[in-house]
Amino acid sequence: MSIHRSLKSKNVLTRSRNVLSRTERIEALKKAEKWAEGRSVFGLPSVRVQQPRKKKELPAEAVAAQEAEGPESSGSE
Repeated sequence: MSIHRSLKSKNVLTRSRNVLSRTERIEALKKAEKWAEGRSVFGLPSVRVQQPRKKKELPAEAVAAQEAEGPESSGSE
């Protein structure tokens, strides 16, 4: 049985945000070396939000096949 959505915890973010806070935008600009110290925190340029990508899960047969091929291909001839 699943939990009713009203009973789920409210502080857990279930999806990624598409807007950054001002401090997060400044940190992103610093990483990109586009931030000058002493600059006004108002009127900041847009910062693209990187969405985390989900990894595709391989079927169990494919995982077993990769593990079986791994040691054979690493040997020296």
